[in-house]
Amino acid sequence: MPPRERLLTPRFLLVVASGLSYFMAVGMLIPVVPQYVKGPLGGGNVGVGVAVGSLFVGAVLLRPYAGRVGDRFGRRVLIIGGALIVAITTAFYGAVDALPYLVMIRLLSGIGEAAFFVGAATMITDLAPEHRRGEAVSYWSVAVYGGLAFGPALAPGAVLFLGLIGLAGFTAFVPLYVRELDLGGADWIFLLYGGLILCVRIIGARLPDALGGRVAATIALSCGAISLTVMAGWPTVPGLVVGTAVFAAGMSLLYPALMLLALTAVPEHERGSVVGTFSSFFDLSQGLGALILGGVAALSGYRGAFAGGAVAAAAGVVLLQLRIGLTSRGRAGPARPSTEHVPA
Repeated sequence: MPPRERLLTPRFLLVVASGLSYFMAVGMLIPVVPQYVKGPLGGGNVGVGVAVGSLFVGAVLLRPYAGRVGDRFGRRVLIIGGALIVAITTAFYGAVDALPYLVMIRLLSGIGEAAFFVGAATMITDLAPEHRRGEAVSYWSVAVYGGLAFGPALAPGAVLFLGLIGLAGFTAFVPLYVRELDLGGADWIFLLYGGLILCVRIIGARLPDALGGRVAATIALSCGAISLTVMAGWPTVPGLVVGTAVFAAGMSLLYPALMLLALTAVPEHERGSVVGTFSSFFDLSQGLGALILGGVAALSGYRGAFAGGAVAAAAGVVLLQLRIGLTSRGRAGPARPSTEHVPA
């Protein structure tokens, strides 16, 4: 076993702290935007999906290129520039009086979000010893909550896309679903979700490294499918609480596990591009996922949207296992003792 090199350096902690501050600000908007669209802007469920998802559509346009900018000009350019763009555009959210204007502004916010996330996430992996990279991503993801050029590395990204569609439905429609349950607001649900994410990612930061990317991702996706099924099939406050708790457990493992798979066997000088491309699937899932589930909610209600997220997570489990099976059968030479870390 390699010697344990120091991970929690002052620079590492500074990046995590900056991410915590950034995502706290972004997180404040999660329960507000859906209600703002349905209330003052007079939008429907599809409008909520479009408004929530537009942030991530803007991000997915830049994210693959943001990694290359970070590789060439440094991570700090992305971190500082991205945070400034998000701060400036967010200040204009309350000034608009029509949904199309809000969508356009959130598209610009998405560009800043992509720059900040890629810069900070890549710097985290730069600062981490190689054998503790999964642990480092877990600590970094505490702040979050949460490859076209590389061919097969789209597979972890595609699984991430499917696994996080449910998150788009959760963040967009839980603030509205609580009204059907006669609850005053969704603040405490998101507090429960965020608190459990923090607990799992801090106490269980080493789980992705210990379990391996495949096992950890399978557990995460299964939790996502089960939890959203519970929310859809048990329309009560206890059902929402139990579903949220299981959902948080799954989401806390999903990103670190799949990032670990994506970064396996990637040269250091290409790491920023891989992070950018892989992370773009996060934006894609939130952008398209919010739009798709917004349509589902318009047809079948919020519980239907949760069920749609559960189906997507279950499909992610199937895709992950198919990917592992194909990779294992395609290997030459004697079988390896484990398929925990599959080359991306």
